[in-house]
Amino acid sequence: MSLLPTTYIAQIAQHEGQEVTLAGWVYNKTEKGKLVFIQLRDGTGAIQAVVFKKNVSEEAFTAAKSLTQESSLYVTGSIRADERAPSGFELDVKDLRIVSLTHEYPITPKEHGTEFLMAHRHLWVRSAKQNALLRIRHEVIAAAQDYLNSNDFVRYDTPILTPVAAEGTTNLFATEYFDLGPAYLAQTGQLYVESGMMSFGKVYCFGPTFRAERSKTRRHLTEFWMIEPEMAFADQDDNMVLQENFVSAIVQRVLERRRDDLATLERDTAALENIKPPFPRITYDEAVEMINTAAGSGVTVPPEDQPLPPIQWGEDFGSPHETFLAAQFERPVFVVNYPTEVKAFYMQPVEGRPEVVRCADLLAPEGYGEIIGGSQRIHDVELLERRIREHGLNPEHYQWYLDLRRYGTVPHSGFGMGIERCTAWIAGTRHIRETIPFPRQLYRIYP
Repeated sequence: MSLLPTTYIAQIAQHEGQEVTLAGWVYNKTEKGKLVFIQLRDGTGAIQAVVFKKNVSEEAFTAAKSLTQESSLYVTGSIRADERAPSGFELDVKDLRIVSLTHEYPITPKEHGTEFLMAHRHLWVRSAKQNALLRIRHEVIAAAQDYLNSNDFVRYDTPILTPVAAEGTTNLFATEYFDLGPAYLAQTGQLYVESGMMSFGKVYCFGPTFRAERSKTRRHLTEFWMIEPEMAFADQDDNMVLQENFVSAIVQRVLERRRDDLATLERDTAALENIKPPFPRITYDEAVEMINTAAGSGVTVPPEDQPLPPIQWGEDFGSPHETFLAAQFERPVFVVNYPTEVKAFYMQPVEGRPEVVRCADLLAPEGYGEIIGGSQRIHDVELLERRIREHGLNPEHYQWYLDLRRYGTVPHSGFGMGIERCTAWIAGTRHIRETIPFPRQLYRIYP
């Protein structure tokens, strides 16, 4: 005998006037004389179930009155259209059966501190806003993969355990790998996905990545998910065109399919409606000049209205700088050609300017900072080996990567988009920790 309900709340409009059985949890309950109003959620949506004493058995009415927050149950009744109801429908209950009666549920309908909620993250994800956030995350992931799949990219899974660093050696999580010495949790799948690019032409990897940065900012996680496309025979301009089309497609799909979730989060979608290519492009040189001109004029930046600090050429941007730059544009903005010294060893230098590389960071509006980092990769084996040495790395550890340049090398480009940062921006949440089911941060690994 199946335990599944006859339908789900998301499909309730298809059953108007019919008798159905729903299965779910009590989000809230109120009583008024001979009436019990149950806010029922089943994971696909929520509906008000109305229990009228004269329409049910005495046992069912007693059971309805005993229900507590997050108790689980089956409810049988007729679907009735009601414009006053949030979902547009109500369920007139004829019978109900309790599966589990909850006692002293920790997260009651009142204000709780963030630390308390994060310690109860396994329960907090049931709340309406957290549910909406994670549905938007799901849509971002689905949209990203669907876009790449429909444009002939092949998913090419890369290892999580790696023998060497892909970018820097100071932010790695290390472990002993049997008798073979240290292994590291992957910072990126990019080096490995390049091997797929040489096989399939257009590929992407998608999975968790790890950064052991001792950062407490609202933009950082130590474990996050990244999607990383790579294209053969593509330069940095081709790369940016892909990125702006990719991001625009994701935003427009979320607007189309998750508008109710955005409304639950009280997200102002006006700014998102305009996210369509092309995106503006400025050079790192221009960005430094813009920042220093504004800093000299006493400009402040949100969220704390702190003074915008000046920057020396050659330094990487901090959060205030990215916030300021993005605020100058209505759409995401590419900042291109950063100093060689602040970027990874594999990035192609700009012709005639070896002090800068052919890369771009895509900064999201509204203070959300970098959501994509991408570059054209070095395809000359001698230059790549020299850059590996200059970064203090051992070329012997990268012979397989150098082989990609020895045998059939081509110009190629790619990028990585952090799922959580993209979700935070689209959803309008101020802290990245709410865009992943179980955030891992410098000060948190429970639950």
